[in-house]
Amino acid sequence: MTLLLGKKEISALTPFDFISAVILGDLVGDTIYEKEHSVLMLIFTLAVWTLLSVTFEKVTLHLPKLRKPLEGEPEVFIRDGKIDLGKLRKNNLDFKQLRMMLRAKDTFSVSEAAYAIYEPNGSLSILKKAQYEPATREDLIVLPESTLPLSIIEDGIVQRQTLSSLGQDNAWLAGELRKQGFNGPQSVAYAEINEEGELAVISSVSH
Repeated sequence: MTLLLGKKEISALTPFDFISAVILGDLVGDTIYEKEHSVLMLIFTLAVWTLLSVTFEKVTLHLPKLRKPLEGEPEVFIRDGKIDLGKLRKNNLDFKQLRMMLRAKDTFSVSEAAYAIYEPNGSLSILKKAQYEPATREDLIVLPESTLPLSIIEDGIVQRQTLSSLGQDNAWLAGELRKQGFNGPQSVAYAEINEEGELAVISSVSH
């Protein structure tokens, strides 16, 4: 069952994955400790629960609008180096906990973070300011300001809120896609606006 669900039961747990893991443990435990429950009953129960779980995964995959209420969404705690106190309190976290999560990502000062995103699974993703990133040969050039890439196409669906925030429209997006050899958003699995402000197609739809 874990292999079928993409090993989410092991790491990167969403609220639904956590509940699924708890129920799975209860099903196995009941069979071990209750004499009236047979192994065949366990196999049947696991088969039904696996089918329900896989169906849920497929439904949320094809209906992205269901993911937000069922799995939650990322929260930006730090944006452009500034802490969003409202988002922090909304998730019942304080500065002590935030600093602990930053240290777990090798960020020992809040001032080092350009962006910090609280993921639905409870982990914190960090984008450090350019001057705090490990040095590379490219660092001999003047460092650009760190910006967060913006998702603009997901599963062939245009993220209109992102497009609007950029001050662009569908015509602009279609033109940029044509420059890269794509007929339209439906032929793109994932695309984002990178740190240079350019459209980067990360994955195209396979036929």
